[in-house]
Amino acid sequence: MTTDPRQASFEAKIAADLSIEAKDWMPEAYRQTLIRQIGQHAHSEVVGMLPEANWITRAPTLRRKTILLAKVQDEAGHGLYLYSATETLGCSRQDIYQKLLDGKMKYSSIFNYPTLSWADVGVIGWLVDGAAIVNQVALCRASYGPYARAMVKICKEESFHQRQGYEAVTVLANGSEAQRAMLQDSINRFWWPTLMMFGPNDSDSPNSAQSMAWKIKRFSNDELRQKFIDNTVPQLEALGMTAPDPELAWDETTGHYRFGAINWDEFYQVLKGQGLCNHERLAAKRRAWKNGSWVREAAAVHAGKIAAKNRVA
Repeated sequence: MTTDPRQASFEAKIAADLSIEAKDWMPEAYRQTLIRQIGQHAHSEVVGMLPEANWITRAPTLRRKTILLAKVQDEAGHGLYLYSATETLGCSRQDIYQKLLDGKMKYSSIFNYPTLSWADVGVIGWLVDGAAIVNQVALCRASYGPYARAMVKICKEESFHQRQGYEAVTVLANGSEAQRAMLQDSINRFWWPTLMMFGPNDSDSPNSAQSMAWKIKRFSNDELRQKFIDNTVPQLEALGMTAPDPELAWDETTGHYRFGAINWDEFYQVLKGQGLCNHERLAAKRRAWKNGSWVREAAAVHAGKIAAKNRVA
């Protein structure tokens, strides 16, 4: 039992499912865990814009172009919400973004895979955003209030993205043999990396147990991964497509789908910066940060002038 009344109050709020707010006292380890998780989440949103933005100018129709433009814009907004949430923890937005640029803070491994065909845009919306929703809906009940509230809006938009993605792959699945082959190829390439998005198996996840104890997370990595598979396989079958997993099968005993072993060596290599697009993604963000320096400088000068004017008034 703790003798610190602040710690006792914090633990009581967690136990009672009450939100921890920005001005509440919290253990430093809790604060740092949130900064790491929310920061990585924010980085994933802004880096995740890159593989899809690659197809904006090559979208097959005007309708597809406008949908994709709206989606990429949404992702930028998600990053803004989440960076704002990290600031409530006393973390400078510029400092945390600099850690991304310096390669000192991670983002989701899935965005280090290339988008080689138009089918990849639909598959990302369907599979990748579908996996994100499974993970993020639970975050709407995260113990930290600013994070949970940001996730409510984000999940509504992610739900649209997933539906848009599934509609796009449905068109391909009902199209020509070439379109069906393109879709199957995309599923083959993105299936396993999508399953890796939920993180390592629970036995190998160093942060999961503590995050669940603090109710930042509500479900373990393995529970979320299984839920995604159970949700997605019927959709896969409805499309007439297959997963690149010969062990994928329904288990009557457990009421869940069994699936094969994930190549965790590949996952850790991508996390170490050795994925297909790691260098390309960071180079793009560093270039954008450098090229946008004049905008930040002009905004700072303008803000200074307004502040000076208000002081005189």
